[in-house]
Amino acid sequence: MTPPTPLTWLYVPGDRPRVVAKALVCGADVVIVDLEDAVAPERKAYAREATADLLSCRQPVPVHVRVNALDGPLAARDLEAIAPLPGLAGLRLPKVTSPAQVTRIAAATARASVSGAAPGLYALLETALGVEHAYAIAAAHPSLRGISLGESDLRADLGVREDAGLDWSRSRVIVAARAARLPPPPQSVHPDIRDLEGLAASCTRGRGLGFLGRAAIHPRQLPIIERAYLPTQREIEEAETIVKAATRERGAQALPDGRFIDAAVVAAAQRTLSLTSRNR
Repeated sequence: MTPPTPLTWLYVPGDRPRVVAKALVCGADVVIVDLEDAVAPERKAYAREATADLLSCRQPVPVHVRVNALDGPLAARDLEAIAPLPGLAGLRLPKVTSPAQVTRIAAATARASVSGAAPGLYALLETALGVEHAYAIAAAHPSLRGISLGESDLRADLGVREDAGLDWSRSRVIVAARAARLPPPPQSVHPDIRDLEGLAASCTRGRGLGFLGRAAIHPRQLPIIERAYLPTQREIEEAETIVKAATRERGAQALPDGRFIDAAVVAAAQRTLSLTSRNR
């Protein structure tokens, strides 16, 4: 059975095991244990040890780990400690700027893995250079399972003050992911955990741009994200109509209400229906 498409990706600090334990049962599709930005320098070693202890066995939901900066001394220690562990479902690579970084990490983690295969890798593009190389990064290695933006760092790198200033970068990453046959990227985090109305509006806009799902930094954000990205009843009914029509008659056709459908429209309808199998 194919697992449901992830819509919610919850970041939690790696140096707070109790918070991580709560995150694992709060309803997030994926929990991302952060060893990088969320952890103070003096607590990095503890965070790594606590995360390795967690990943010594499989968890109730997929657990990804965001390692420290790839060009710094801590990333190698992070990878050595966690890459071979059975509870690791994916590695989040921060501030990726070139495909060579992806291939290097893929090779290193494959050597460390018991199975000889690299875990799923997810590249975070957080600089102008990373966005500029988006497609090359997305197509760098078969172990790369997704790319997404880190908008806080990108905003600072670009000197962007208005949210719309990131739209070109957002579209660039969405196009790069799809061109490399990767899933649509999830949106970057909404940093104000109290602004649920703003989060909902931002998710609606992100969905319109082509994102699928979103990263979160607090459990209260999860239901807002899920509601925004699950299809509405009307969208489900329209998708069912399209798929049924395509089943009865192959090729391009017009529906009784005048809508024209072809293979691309049918594929979009099937993607919509694939989300309806999730538990609401």
